[in-house]
Amino acid sequence: KNTLDVKYTIGPTYEYRPDLLAADLYGYSSLWWVFAARNPNTIKDPIFDFYSGQMIYIPSKETLVSALGI
Repeated sequence: KNTLDVKYTIGPTYEYRPDLLAADLYGYSSLWWVFAARNPNTIKDPIFDFYSGQMIYIPSKETLVSALGI
């Protein structure tokens, strides 16, 4: 676990919508794949495993900016 990651429980607003969470957290809906990449044992299907109540790790925006150069 990266120390800059945040443990997060998906709420009803983002159920089956990793793109909406990516847009709200990072400013880019296209970064939806980050959640699946960071949680490979939890999110096998990037849409249907993204359900309300599911607990995942979310990289901080600073981590992504550094890693992806965005």
